[in-house]
Amino acid sequence: MIKQALANLKISALNEMQQAAIAAAKKGDVILFSPTGSGKTLAFLLPLLSLLDAEIATVQALILVPSRELALQIEQVFKTIGSGFKVNCCYGGHPVKIERNNFSQPPAVLIGTPGRVAHHLRRESFGTETIFTLVLDEFDKALEFGFQEDMSFIISRMPAVKKRILTSATKMDEIPAFARLDHPVTLDFLNNAVSAPDLQQKIIFADAADRLDALFALICKIGSKATLVFCNHREAVGRISDLLWERGLPNGIFHGGMEQDDRERALLKFRNGSYPVLITTDLASRGLDIPEIEYVVHYQLPHNEEAFTHRNGRTARMHASGTSYLLLSAEEKPAYLKAATEVENLPENVVLPQPSPWQTLYIAAGKKDKVNKVDVVGLLLQKGGLEKTDVGLVEVLDFAAYAAIKREKIEQTVVLLKSEKIKNKKVKIEISR
Repeated sequence: MIKQALANLKISALNEMQQAAIAAAKKGDVILFSPTGSGKTLAFLLPLLSLLDAEIATVQALILVPSRELALQIEQVFKTIGSGFKVNCCYGGHPVKIERNNFSQPPAVLIGTPGRVAHHLRRESFGTETIFTLVLDEFDKALEFGFQEDMSFIISRMPAVKKRILTSATKMDEIPAFARLDHPVTLDFLNNAVSAPDLQQKIIFADAADRLDALFALICKIGSKATLVFCNHREAVGRISDLLWERGLPNGIFHGGMEQDDRERALLKFRNGSYPVLITTDLASRGLDIPEIEYVVHYQLPHNEEAFTHRNGRTARMHASGTSYLLLSAEEKPAYLKAATEVENLPENVVLPQPSPWQTLYIAAGKKDKVNKVDVVGLLLQKGGLEKTDVGLVEVLDFAAYAAIKREKIEQTVVLLKSEKIKNKKVKIEISR
């Protein structure tokens, strides 16, 4: 089963940490300490496959995660594995009614945030009698977000659990008793040289008054490569984004104060290349499905070394390499920076990068309308006048679908699709703003 799963994921081999996690899970409960980006999702999903029973029609495994983005990412990986078992997500901001309807035919695997899963348990939306496996993913982050009470309640309502797997990207000296781990095998890969990222760190010296100019010049130098810009506060995210737009640099923003739909759309456009630059708080430092980030920029100094590590963990993931830039005034000397960190020189004559080759098309129909990726791609190729190379990443959500389309073709495509139907239904199709 694992061999077929890897084939579906287009992965040739597991890394050392994943192999160790699978072996440990056969023996009992597991605590896995491993860096962000090292592949922890597969380290618990693959052992889970052998524990699922096709004869059981109720929930068999619960995966608790600290954020909706991480829940959706794990759901996507599980679906790609192609096990044939049903999976569903529950999280804040998602309509409770849809989630309750999903429980009419319960998934084998339920992924959720503690607050929403606790909500469903209190309303007895699903039974716990056959939940034999419990995964506490990014447990350190869940504690940091204040989910102790919800997690304690949820775990107390899981009488049948036989296997517990807990993952964390930071070392924890003590695991709270409410996790109920039974003589766990502890795997510590946090200082493993094999999984150390190929990360270059560079400093750009800029006083506060000149920092925006320095960021603008740096992004222009980087060009159209995927870049995450980290700030410490939501207000800074919005301010910097607006100023970069005024200078002709398109970008997206992501922080906890945004509406869920806006956050989802910003990540989607960053993933599909419509926005090469995403300006964000530390909310985006962990658990997001944003692969192949080549550059991380610390516009403001992280509060501590742990935050610095997790921000940098968005690049140089698995076998990739990446670069982390830190914008500092001459007086700022964070203890966690190596003494020999290289200084980056910025060009005096700044040239705006070429616009992204992609723009995002919005289609007002999704999974709940029985629309899938094949339907969307078929519509674009057959009715939208596009070739396969004109279509990039396609993502279908509950009530909407988004497709990356070559910039020079998208307006013509909108015109051609103006009167077309998808699943025999006429829906709004427009360029996503």
